Amino acid sequence: MKKQLSYIDSVHRSGTIWNISVMILLLAFPLTVAALFGAAPDWGALVVGLIATAPMYWAVGVIETITFVPMLGAGGSYLSFVTGNISNLKLPCAINALEQNNVSANSEEGEVISTIAIATSSIVTTVIIIIGVILIVPLTPVLEAPVLEPAFAQMLPALFGGLGVAFVSRNWKIAVAPVVLMLVLFIFVPALNAGTVGIMVPVSVLFTIAVSRLRSFFLLLQLSKILSQLPHSHIVRLLGGKFRGVFGNF
Repeated sequence: MKKQLSYIDSVHRSGTIWNISVMILLLAFPLTVAALFGAAPDWGALVVGLIATAPMYWAVGVIETITFVPMLGAGGSYLSFVTGNISNLKLPCAINALEQNNVSANSEEGEVISTIAIATSSIVTTVIIIIGVILIVPLTPVLEAPVLEPAFAQMLPALFGGLGVAFVSRNWKIAVAPVVLMLVLFIFVPALNAGTVGIMVPVSVLFTIAVSRLRSFFLLLQLSKILSQLPHSHIVRLLGGKFRGVFGNF
């Protein structure tokens, strides 16, 4: 009798199959074009270029996997890493859907909701791209009008500003560390630009986690000092049921 897979097991099986299939298709296109037109690349130069750039993307891949997967869930991660635009599209959609339904990402409900949100986002994006391709020629004169140029230049800052305000307003203390880090980096490191955003997002996440853990460590040190000054009987009563009240007052 065939064993019935659980939902998570089936997601991992299907996700692995489709991700490997997409990887093969992505690699097959340039190889097929090169074979048909006899336009093989200079393999020596290609290897040298990969040695110079690939390690950076390997590091980013590891960091993104560690930071994004717990927030996206298994199904959402497989979809996101194939369709792209994780930090500026898929992740906000997943987080917003989870918060609207008041579920956590590591629950079964959160897994399903996150996957549906990301799948819907991917479908909507694809439909919009198709419409844009069809209408790009007739709308080109309108889109290139000088009066609209300033608006398009501010489109992405307005989008991320709106998302940022929504998240920062919920817990501004957590947002202080990444905001300060990004301001310092982009002000004092001129080499950073819009092309490095994909790297800076996971870096800021790790930095925020580190600062949060450091803050918790110092809070625990202060708490231990307070407890060390209390009588033994008082500590026993606290551990018996009033420990939460100490944290609330602390």
